[in-house]
Amino acid sequence: MSSTVFAASTGLDFPLAQQLTVVALCALTAFLSHLALAVFNDGVRPFMLDFVQGRTTRSATTAVSFGLSAGFIFGLGAPMALSSGVLNPWLLFLPTDVLGILAPKKWLAPLLGGAWGAVVVFGLDGANDLAHDLPVGFLTAMQQMATPILFLFTLFPVLAITRQFGRLRGALAGGVELTLVVLTMKVWPEVFAGAPAMAVGVLLLIGFAVAKDVRQRRAERDTAAVVTSTRGQAPADPGAEKEQTPGGSVAGKGQAPADPGAGEGPASGRPGAEKEPASGGPGAEKGPASGGPGGGETPGEVDPMVSLFGSSAARLRRHLPLFMVLGAGVCLLAQLHVFGGGEATSFLIAKGQYAEAAQVDFYRALGFIPLIATTALASGAYGIVGFTLVYPVGYLLPSPWLAMVCGALIFAGEVLALSWIGKVLGGLPSVRDSSEHLRAAIGDTLQLAILFGSLLAADAMGGGLGILIAGGLYLLNEAVGRVVVRMAAAPAAVLVTGIILNLLHWLHLFTPVKS
Repeated sequence: MSSTVFAASTGLDFPLAQQLTVVALCALTAFLSHLALAVFNDGVRPFMLDFVQGRTTRSATTAVSFGLSAGFIFGLGAPMALSSGVLNPWLLFLPTDVLGILAPKKWLAPLLGGAWGAVVVFGLDGANDLAHDLPVGFLTAMQQMATPILFLFTLFPVLAITRQFGRLRGALAGGVELTLVVLTMKVWPEVFAGAPAMAVGVLLLIGFAVAKDVRQRRAERDTAAVVTSTRGQAPADPGAEKEQTPGGSVAGKGQAPADPGAGEGPASGRPGAEKEPASGGPGAEKGPASGGPGGGETPGEVDPMVSLFGSSAARLRRHLPLFMVLGAGVCLLAQLHVFGGGEATSFLIAKGQYAEAAQVDFYRALGFIPLIATTALASGAYGIVGFTLVYPVGYLLPSPWLAMVCGALIFAGEVLALSWIGKVLGGLPSVRDSSEHLRAAIGDTLQLAILFGSLLAADAMGGGLGILIAGGLYLLNEAVGRVVVRMAAAPAAVLVTGIILNLLHWLHLFTPVKS
């Protein structure tokens, strides 16, 4: 298929300036990881708070980071880079997470990170050349993964809408996306067909979420108005009872305080009572100062989290110059077009479709901004690539110098706006939920696409035997409890299948499939 001919299929032989950029950026990311200021792996970030506060050791945190990263490095990052000819964050930044935390000294962390960058830029080219010299060219076959990844990825907004807003709206979004894909292939054949469909799908999702939040806020205001009106009338009723029945007025007086207390108890009294022991003395001290139960409840409920978020945001702001340098480096790497921020993006960059790649990574960012913001505020460790907004900006910029300036400014804005973003997300529950559904839908679509594409690659290498070996390895990984994470298991199985088929060929037991 002509759409899978890559601009980067000539190899991974990067010019010196690009090699130095990769080495320097890997050194910087390892240094930031050592300082516990930023890591790439979202699963590792929540563990960084204990590390920062000294409740866990460097070796224990390193073990967690390696355990959560190894499968993605060797099962996804390396195969994707070899098959597309484009670097990716799993290959570059997951290892620097591990190396930076592992390093016992500050000066050693950038040395280890830079060494890994050198291994990538110098070692991958040699591995690429060696693989293409083999009788069974499994790297060429792995380019079959491109089409399933690009087109199935288009459906992630449909999945997110269906899960959050039901089948009817999901079916509507699916019909709209299918229509746009067919129309784009017919009218604009030079444009990636999934790009307009994804744009409309994401806009539909955001529109549904914002509309739901608006309706919910309106309903809450109406409810609050009714409650206020009811409370305003409440004093008149006991007064009327007291005038009519003096004997009943004693009971009325006894019940009057109980009614407001009963009304407020389920809403505020019980949670406040439960949270007082957790907050201890400070909660008790703040209660009297606030003048009432409501005032005592608010500090007990909000202050600890607000204090944690505030201290984390302040810690990151203190290192703002380092983050600006990091943003400049990541944006520069994206502008050089030797780096893709995701699975689909890598193949789009390889084909020279930079505008489409920018669009795809922008939509991915919408799913990860809430996760990165909340984990950064909770742990004090930011994301190595920030909110990933530097990716699409870098792809589209014409100049490396402009990319560095824009990357630095983007990271500065992100770090300075962290607290504000946390507050905004707290007031938009449906939009926040949409982000969760987007992230899950991206994972599901890519998981199916990578599995299907890997089986296509296995078929291109060895026909039925290739499918048997690759599919068998994938199923074996499932049976033994997923030693390799599911997302990375299929590409790793294709690499192993390629090695096995070459060994069988040397033993005269297998004849390569003719392309």
